[in-house]
Amino acid sequence: MHYPPTARQLLVRHAIAEERDHFARTGQSDDDRPLTDKGRRRMRLAAKGLRALIEEIDLLTTSPLVRAAETAEILSEEFGGTSMEEVELLAMGPADAFLSWYRTVAETGLVVVVGHEPYLGEWASWLLAGPAADFMVFKKGGACLLEFHDRVDPGKAVLHWHLAPSHLRALGGRA
Repeated sequence: MHYPPTARQLLVRHAIAEERDHFARTGQSDDDRPLTDKGRRRMRLAAKGLRALIEEIDLLTTSPLVRAAETAEILSEEFGGTSMEEVELLAMGPADAFLSWYRTVAETGLVVVVGHEPYLGEWASWLLAGPAADFMVFKKGGACLLEFHDRVDPGKAVLHWHLAPSHLRALGGRA
């Protein structure tokens, strides 16, 4: 399979969501757990920070879980209404399934993936250092930019940056 000289992937963890145990008392599925007002406010500022680092998004994908989809909506608004695509395996999934999916969209350009821990950290670690690695952790609203040259394979990604949400908010104009 041929890939452009550079395939880029932006991994973003969903913003601050309702507290899991408190939300569970509502009887609703955890899949429906939304962002808090604070999470939305902070993610809007973090999205401005991402906008300072990234010109445009070529493909915006999200886990179907509400907290991720709401985070992706905030990113979409900041990037001029970029359309979103829900991808079921972004809710949770083994690294090999994630890689197989990513290879199908890598030629798109900058692919933004909005998802969850521990999966984002596992996927990023695997893409950066190979199967034995598990060292990346994403804070809520944090992001990292990976780039691939030649091949999209485990251990072949290059880390451009991995920023906490406070760093993104600072770049967006407010600490």
